Amino acid sequence: MSYVQQVLQPGETVVYETKLSWAMYIPGGVLLLVAAVFFVVTHMIFDTTIWADIVNLILAAIAVFLLAQEWFERWTTEIAITDRRIIFKRGFIRRDTIEMGVEKVESIDVNQSLLGRLFDFGDITIRGTGAGLAPLRNIDSPLDFRSHITGLVVKPPPAAAVPAKEN
Repeated sequence: MSYVQQVLQPGETVVYETKLSWAMYIPGGVLLLVAAVFFVVTHMIFDTTIWADIVNLILAAIAVFLLAQEWFERWTTEIAITDRRIIFKRGFIRRDTIEMGVEKVESIDVNQSLLGRLFDFGDITIRGTGAGLAPLRNIDSPLDFRSHITGLVVKPPPAAAVPAKEN
């Protein structure tokens, strides 16, 4: 069972869930591509040497390590908006959680680079009364995330029935 499902209060429902963006795999993927190109070039153009193989093995090992690290971080991170609060959980054994009531949200900042705009990821900073959340980095679909929070914050309270005065 996910962390978000474990901490839901009675009657609380999840409105929106998101993950870290797949774009976090780009550095490891690029390095793996460089290792593959280096392998092909050294084996086709030059005589293969033990040093070229060692360098290629080191590049490939670093790339696989980066990809595994990013996969693990993405797998262990949960980000959700409920009808009452925003929940952010990171970590597996050592858990780091941040929760903020939706009514405490003052503003939501979205920062997207050019690649972030193209691939729909970015950083979000939620500012609340008194304190704010640390920036949530590389969030998938940050504008949708902001829209769901804003929709909950701006939602007017239900109209109370006021009895009419009799004259």
